[in-house]
Amino acid sequence: GILQHPDGTVLKQLQPPPRGPREQEFYNKVYDSDCCDSILLELREYLPKYFGVWSPPTAPNDTYLKLEDVTRKFNKPCIMDVKIGQKSYDPYASAEKIQQQVSKYPLMEEIGFLVLGMRVYHVSSDSYETQNQHYGRSLTKETVKDGISKFFHNGYCLRKDAIAASIQKIEKILEWFEGQKQLNFYASSLLFVYEGSCQATTMRLSDVTLAEKRGVPKGLLSGGDILEYNNNIHVINSRENGKIEASVSKGLSKFYALHKKAYSKRHHSQLSLKVESLEQDNVWKSSTCITQEHLNGNVIPQLEKVFCHMPAEIKESANVEVRMIDFAHVFPSNTKDEGYIYGLKNLITVLQNILDN
Repeated sequence: GILQHPDGTVLKQLQPPPRGPREQEFYNKVYDSDCCDSILLELREYLPKYFGVWSPPTAPNDTYLKLEDVTRKFNKPCIMDVKIGQKSYDPYASAEKIQQQVSKYPLMEEIGFLVLGMRVYHVSSDSYETQNQHYGRSLTKETVKDGISKFFHNGYCLRKDAIAASIQKIEKILEWFEGQKQLNFYASSLLFVYEGSCQATTMRLSDVTLAEKRGVPKGLLSGGDILEYNNNIHVINSRENGKIEASVSKGLSKFYALHKKAYSKRHHSQLSLKVESLEQDNVWKSSTCITQEHLNGNVIPQLEKVFCHMPAEIKESANVEVRMIDFAHVFPSNTKDEGYIYGLKNLITVLQNILDN
């Protein structure tokens, strides 16, 4: 497993030869201080930072790769490991090894990726749900979409913001692969991490951080409704039944909350919906106060949709990391890595389908 160093990095024990030395050589090549290869320099953006090797004083013969802890900045990191490519065996694998790898997941060639595991924070229960590699290998062409979407569901709703941000980051990695012919990757993975905690969420609207503005751009609500320009949004003065639903749908759908920690409570014939996020000392609150006469049965589903599901057209990144990991089977090449490219494209398609539907 991965160990944690007191300085905040992580330690990955070097595998036996030839895998371990090959992975160390890969990191050394990419992170060489004299490196001037633009392809490798760009590749650094998609890897954990590498800090050389380390050995414990008590066991100097044990060697570890010292790497950036990609999860360190997250409060409640949700993590997924997805092996990418049509083949999980390298060109030098024996017939026995090939058979062994293929039998583990026969659909690898067709699907192009395999979920090796995930750990998802559920806001509703303040607990983690964990799935291992058996879960990923149980996924079929028909169920892989639902299987992946499980990673982005926090117990309340589907984190469409995290899906959209993940797609963006995978597309950047895909661009890199489309533009290079010097390396082929086998049995390598993408590590996905996003923030699962309500308390550490940053919300964005058209490149403006709502937490920093502590308000919402004027004009979000129209048709006679009043927008109070402070920590609260009050929708009032709607003059006809059903109009509130149209205002909410039209206005609030233009922005989103990354997490919902919502409750609804009837009090003196009024309903309040409240979404809280960000640091406890700097909470941006959005509450929609609607009088009872406007609750025609359609408002609640509309608000659920607004607060739980980010509109697909919003492309601003949530707090998400997607990094390439595991390089024990990376080899020099003079052709594009078509197997890896196929896997990336297929994964993007699945994620996009989850987002659209």
